[in-house]
Formats: sequence, structure tokens, C-alpha cells
Amino acid sequence: QVQLVESGGGLVQPGGSLRLSCVASGFTFSKYAMNWYRQAPGKERELVAAISSAGGSTNYVDSVKGRFTISRDNAKNSVYLQMNSLSPEDTAVYYCNADVYLGEIYAYWGQGTQVTVSS
Repeated sequence: QVQLVESGGGLVQPGGSLRLSCVASGFTFSKYAMNWYRQAPGKERELVAAISSAGGSTNYVDSVKGRFTISRDNAKNSVYLQMNSLSPEDTAVYYCNADVYLGEIYAYWGQGTQVTVSS
């Protein structure tokens, strides 16, 4: 079955950095675009970053442009989110997402990893 497992969250001071990882299994990872979403308390889940199947195309929400970098390693079935210059506004649960075609399109989510930016 499809599984997405995130790791790398934690508590970091403003201005600090974290690197999130997501390991995928159960589908042909290299054929699918991958996404990172986040959800802060009381807010809707938002798309933070996306990367194409081969990694040649990336997109970011405006609030993280220049600070976050999404990347992937298809040999390791993994997608990453490097987060620099973190601010308290980045505090949220971060989720890895893939929309996988299995007869029809299904949206799969990891369990989420908490990122807290606080002094």
C-alpha cells in the first residue's frame, strides 16, 4: 500500500533551519510529482512547495520563496524540504503529499511532522 513517512521536524529558533524528509513506498515514486503542505493551528492546509517527477520543475508559495527549497532523490524514493530563515509564522504541521493514479487519482498523505519556530 502507499505510504508516506515524514521526519525532521522539531523546535528551532527564529532564523534557524530544518530539513524535512519524506520517504515514499507502494507506488512508482519517480513517475509522480510530490508536494509539501502545512497546516497551522486554526488555519487551512496550504500548499508550500511542489516538485515535478524528475525534479526539473519546482513551485513555491510566495511566503517561502527564497527561504525553502524542495528537492527529491528518486533512487531513494525521497523528497525533501530544506527550510532556512525560519520565522514563527512557519510554525505548522508539515505534510508530504502525492496524488497517485491507481485506477483513479487518490491523494495520499503522510502523518505529518511538527515544526515549531520559537525563541
